[in-house]
Amino acid sequence: MAGKTIRTIPQERTPMPVQDCHARGMNFAEVALGYDEDAARREAERCLLCPDPACVKACPVSIDIPGFIERISRGDFRGSYDALADANLLPAICGRVCPQEVQCEEVCPVGETLEPVAIGRLERWIGDHAIEQGWSTVPYIEPRRYRVGIVGSGPAGMACAADMAKAGCDVTIFEALHRPGGVLRYGIPEFRLPDEVIDAEYANLERLGVRIACNTLVGRLFTLEEMVGKLGFDGVFVATGAGSPRFAGIPGDSLNGVLSANELLTRCNLMRAREFPEYDTPLPLGRRVAVVGAGNTAMDAMRVSLRMGVEEVSCVYRRTRHESPARREELEHAEEEGIAFHWLTAPVEILDDGKGNVRGMRCTRMELGEPDRSGRRSPVPIPGSEFEFPADIVVYAIGTNPNPVLGQTSNLKLDKRGYIEVDEHLATSIAGIYAGGDIVTGAATVILAMGAGRKAARSMKAYFGVRDTETVYELGDQSATRFGIPVFEKNHTRVLAY
Repeated sequence: MAGKTIRTIPQERTPMPVQDCHARGMNFAEVALGYDEDAARREAERCLLCPDPACVKACPVSIDIPGFIERISRGDFRGSYDALADANLLPAICGRVCPQEVQCEEVCPVGETLEPVAIGRLERWIGDHAIEQGWSTVPYIEPRRYRVGIVGSGPAGMACAADMAKAGCDVTIFEALHRPGGVLRYGIPEFRLPDEVIDAEYANLERLGVRIACNTLVGRLFTLEEMVGKLGFDGVFVATGAGSPRFAGIPGDSLNGVLSANELLTRCNLMRAREFPEYDTPLPLGRRVAVVGAGNTAMDAMRVSLRMGVEEVSCVYRRTRHESPARREELEHAEEEGIAFHWLTAPVEILDDGKGNVRGMRCTRMELGEPDRSGRRSPVPIPGSEFEFPADIVVYAIGTNPNPVLGQTSNLKLDKRGYIEVDEHLATSIAGIYAGGDIVTGAATVILAMGAGRKAARSMKAYFGVRDTETVYELGDQSATRFGIPVFEKNHTRVLAY
C-alpha cells in the first residue's frame, strides 16, 4: 500500500450497475444494484490512504474512512465493517442515501485530478456484506443505573440510542408510527432504500439492548416533563424530525388533489398503497401529476408516481437545473425514467374544476436575479408570462416544518420558526432533555442527523457524569474523592451498614 500516488491508482471510478431505465419505471425494486466484491476491491485501491485524511473531518460522525477502505482492498471485510460500525451503525443505509458527494467525497484529494473515491458505494457494499454474513458489533457493556428515553426512531434517535446503550444505560425509543425508522421508513421509497435493509440495520440496535416502543405518541400519551418526572427517565433525547408539510399558501391549496410529498410517500412506503387493494390504503393519482420542488423528496415523489402508473409526471421548479438541491444521481435517474422538468416555472394558483378538484395550475415564468442568503440566485417573476399548466394532482415538495405536538404539550423553549432551541451541547431549556436532528436544524441529511445524535449522547454522558472513552478529560478538582475516585465522576456506590 505504501507509496501510492495519483498515477499508480486505477484512474477510472468504478461504475455502479443500475436497473435498465425503461424497466425500473414499472417496479419498486432497487435501482442502484451495488458493487460486487471485485468492483469494491478495485475501487478501494483508488484510495491514497492520506496520513491526515480530510474525508474523516468532513464526515459528521468521523468514520475512519481510510481505515475501512484499506481493509477492503486487502480482503479483511470483517475488519472493515468493525471500523465502520464503530462510528456508524447504519452503513448500508448511509451508503445509499447520504450525499457523500458534498461531504467526504468532496474533499477527497483524488478528486482534484480524477473522480473522487466512491466512498459511499464502498460503505454500502461493506454494509450489505455484513448483513449477508449476519455480522454485528456488540461490545461488552457494563450496566449503569441511568434510564434514557429517546423520542423518535429516525437516524438521530438511533445514533443517540446506540451510544447510550454502549455506555451501559437502559434505553427505550418511543416511535409514534407502527414501524421504526422515522423518515428512513416513511420518506424514502424502496427503490432507493429497501425495507429489509432498514430492518437488518435496526436489528443491530436491538442487539445492544435498546427497546423500541412503537405506536407511542409522546406529547399525547405522556409529556416530556412526565418522562423526566414520574416516569423516571434520567435523560431524554428529542429526535422527532421535521415532518409537518409546507404548502405554498396560494389560492387553491385546499382543493381535492393537492397533497404534500410527505403524505404521498408515507401512503406508498409505510402504508403500502402501491399494493392496493391487498393493503387498504388508497392513493388515487389520476393521469397527470405535477410535483412542485426539485429536491430529493420531490424526486422520490415523482418517481413513486411514475411507478404507480401515472401517465404524465412533471417537475415544476422556480429555479434552473443547476440550482436544484437534489443529489445529481437522483436527478439523472428521474430524467432517464422520463420525468418532464419545467425549470424557471412557479405556480401562483391551483385551478378548480368547478367541483372542488384540481384541474391544473396557473404558473408564471421566472428569471434568476441576485443571489439570496443561501448563495443561490433568487427567482424573479417575468411580467405577463402567466400560463395554465394541466394537472389532476399537485404535490408540494417545498420543505417541511417542525411537528407542533411537542411544542404544544411541553414547556420547551422554541425558536422563532418553531424548532426546539438548544445550546452548543444540544441541551434544551429543561434540565436533562436534549434535542437534535431536523427538529432543531430543519430538514437535513441522514448523516448530519446521526452526528447530532452522537453529539447529544456525549453531552448526556457528561450530564450523568459517565466517563466517555472518546473524550479526553482534564483531571479537575482531586480534593473531593471517595475511595480515591473524584466525586464529579459519579463513579461510586454508597454502601449502607445495618
